[in-house]
Amino acid sequence: MNFERNGSLFRYRLSLGVFIGGLIASGLTAFPLQMETALLNRWFEINGPVDPTSNLFPLRAFIYTVHYALHDTYQRFPFFGYGTDWLGFGHLVIAAFFILPFLDPIRYRSILHIGLLACAGVVVVALTAGPIRGIPFFWTLIDCSFGILGAIPLIYCLRLARGICLEDRKGC
Repeated sequence: MNFERNGSLFRYRLSLGVFIGGLIASGLTAFPLQMETALLNRWFEINGPVDPTSNLFPLRAFIYTVHYALHDTYQRFPFFGYGTDWLGFGHLVIAAFFILPFLDPIRYRSILHIGLLACAGVVVVALTAGPIRGIPFFWTLIDCSFGILGAIPLIYCLRLARGICLEDRKGC
């Protein structure tokens, strides 16, 4: 193994590790939603319905509404939180699938292609379901950014994997 391959492999694993870490962080934050929205309310000093003349009104109103809805729903129907528990678990499971290409970039690079399709799907679902569910457009853009930003390290890893493959002369 030469120095160039080691450097490429390091950059590959660093990039894919960041992607895996993002999935894990996203998954873990899906569990305590009510606590997180309460924290956002405190940060933005939201104590009740938001005054339309206030600074950052659309964002503050959305945070208040989401927190109120979660609080009210969880009190009346606590089983609804189970859906976001499964969302978080799904992120953790998806992250686990990327361990294989992390360990063997050549053999398991097809998982990176599937990951790119999933990133594209994030954008499609956000742009489709966001308006149907009444999600503010700025939040839909934030959701789209996860798919776009997630694709960047995957594309980079595919490029590096191709280079590693050519260096090994495996004819990948």
